[in-house]
Amino acid sequence: MKDDETNQDFTTREALFYHETIRPGKIEIVASKPMATQRDLSLAYSPGVAAPVKAIAEDSSLAARYTARSNLVAVISNGTAILGLGNLGALASKPVMEGKAVLFKRFADVDAIDLELDTEDPEAFINAVALMGPSFGGINLEDIKAPECFIIEQELRERMNVPIMHDDQHGTAIITAAGLVNACHLTGRKLEDVKVVVNGAGAAAIACTALIKSMGVRHENVLMCDRSGVIFPGRDNVDQWKSAHAVETDRRTLEDALKGADIFLGLSAKDALKPEWVKDMADQPIIFAMANPDPEITPDAAKAVRPDAIVATGRSDYPNQVNNVLGFPFIFRGALDVQATTINEEMKIAAAHAIAELARRPVPEEVAAAYGINHQFGTDYIIPAPFDPRLIEVVSSAVAKAAMDSGVALAPIEDFDLYAHSLKARLNPTTAALTNIYSLAKANPGRMVFAEAEEEVALRAAIQFRDFGYGTPILVGRTEKVREKLVELAVDDPDSYIIENSYTSQHIEPMVEYLYKRLQRRGYTERDVRRMVNQERNVFAALLVALGHGDGMISGLTRTFSQTAREIARVLDPKPGAIPFGVHMMIGKNHTTFLADTTMNERPTAKELAHIAKETAAVARRMGHEPRVAFLSYSTFGNPSGQWLENIRDAVAILDAEEPGFEYEGEMAPDAALNPKVMKLYPFSRLSGPANVLIMPGLQSANLSAKLLRELGGDATIGPMLIGSEKPVQIAPMTSIAPDILTLAVLASAGVLG
Repeated sequence: MKDDETNQDFTTREALFYHETIRPGKIEIVASKPMATQRDLSLAYSPGVAAPVKAIAEDSSLAARYTARSNLVAVISNGTAILGLGNLGALASKPVMEGKAVLFKRFADVDAIDLELDTEDPEAFINAVALMGPSFGGINLEDIKAPECFIIEQELRERMNVPIMHDDQHGTAIITAAGLVNACHLTGRKLEDVKVVVNGAGAAAIACTALIKSMGVRHENVLMCDRSGVIFPGRDNVDQWKSAHAVETDRRTLEDALKGADIFLGLSAKDALKPEWVKDMADQPIIFAMANPDPEITPDAAKAVRPDAIVATGRSDYPNQVNNVLGFPFIFRGALDVQATTINEEMKIAAAHAIAELARRPVPEEVAAAYGINHQFGTDYIIPAPFDPRLIEVVSSAVAKAAMDSGVALAPIEDFDLYAHSLKARLNPTTAALTNIYSLAKANPGRMVFAEAEEEVALRAAIQFRDFGYGTPILVGRTEKVREKLVELAVDDPDSYIIENSYTSQHIEPMVEYLYKRLQRRGYTERDVRRMVNQERNVFAALLVALGHGDGMISGLTRTFSQTAREIARVLDPKPGAIPFGVHMMIGKNHTTFLADTTMNERPTAKELAHIAKETAAVARRMGHEPRVAFLSYSTFGNPSGQWLENIRDAVAILDAEEPGFEYEGEMAPDAALNPKVMKLYPFSRLSGPANVLIMPGLQSANLSAKLLRELGGDATIGPMLIGSEKPVQIAPMTSIAPDILTLAVLASAGVLG
């Protein structure tokens, strides 16, 4: 262990470990064109690259056609206001900027490059960014302190011809404005009539104030306060940006300003809003307490004195989170898609209204089921959930249309229905569904038995399982060995963990009695059973679950899947009417494919294939996908003919009789199931698009395919996920790392695998 690691807590070490494993950092550059052959290279570089160079030199608009510029955003900071950490310098801001680039990709399929500029001189910063204009389709400024951020953004907007936005200002402003629109809607207020108090006069507060005024709030109805109190004309120590919001008033303190106010916008500090002051606000007060990590007042404290209040914060553990991720990815997406020359006030207002309107829409049943968005518009749901998959379509379209209507779009969209469809296709719904599954586990924490807690990988996952609030880990292993490893991993309270030792556990006698009753007619003596309980960690862990001391279990790191499955099967049965089987989930950028059965049944019968298809389709639905099932074979509809096809055809016939409610087809080769060009050769096929659920004819082909795709395909892999056990059980691959174990544990705990 390095000296500088000895005093780090587990969370800090895990965060650092996350950032350094696999490859340092969070982003990489991946070529979007083939680079395998000499021909590829000659087209990508010399001499082929000369063709687009000449074309762009003659017509600069062709850069959007021949380069990545039209989907490329620079995330730029000088590190003078990093999160809530202050001025730590440009280099220290790099992890945050990389993270912002990841969010752009994750939520809106926008490519982003982080740039950290080592200067606190606004003019030097402006010159550096302005010179990079030809490189990027948009500029996202981030974590730059006020007032320099105002100067930088304004000057760059004047000098550059691309969308530019300081997200700390305008992102917060847009989401805040959306929430205010809905809060006013619920309370019967009009923006032009409300009285607003803004506490805080930094970049975000000034941007929020400016935007809501643009949307109809009257200047004289807004009182802005800083540390010295209400800002009024002639007050000392007020810069030009604050003075723009000065109002003639005899009120001098925040407490005075709040009397009779309809709205409080807090972008200041913890506990800045006292409960007794809330009492003096108007009926149905609207309180946006957005200080992070701790708000100006908690929703509970506000509602204790004013039960009629509508409260929003910046935190995810309270209703109505003001989260910038609802805005900036989709605002840039829409701006880039029409090649907007700026992000103007009309586009920001359009984004705010689109976000507000989405929260008022009923949540479709399939969205609610897949993403856990079970709220309906009301006082605790005035802002959409950050993972609502409809955001990209609704917000990006609104921004693009506003850019066109305001005359700043160089490439107007002709067919918005087609555009909306293309936006949906950019994202893989699995990622949002997985986020919801983690939330489900957190909302209903369970007891997860980690059968191999002496293994560091399993123990890391178990610690995160508890630290992130997904449930209680039960650690199986030698007590002192597990405790030593907890200490090595910098866990502060190792004695607070539940450790179950198969030699000393108080549950051993009931376990032996239970298992002996199961196995006594299968050739096992009581001594054999006791030895299994004491020595076989998978048997012992499964018995903890069977006897109700745990809700589920995870294992697999030290023994093969088949051996682990056999040991668990001595204790736990399949669900009634079910057969256990395994599913690999292959997650790509825009697609997810489910492969089954990859682990259990060597040559499934037609009935078993039909069952596997139905259960895998159900998993796909719970992961946010409309299943399209293909029964795979070397034969496509009888060509070539051969053996081993009847069980596949019979499985299809079984589904024909049952009408299961999803698309399915077979027998078919992989290209006929996945390649649109090949699919056109079979116009009678019942699949409306490429299959996303692949049912394999046998275990050899299934297991080989899954492992080949995992090693060679480039997609992220989850699984195999075990389906069909009477209790939530998962068996991880022996090569798993801690995040793999954690994901399977959460999937088991959340109960989404059936």
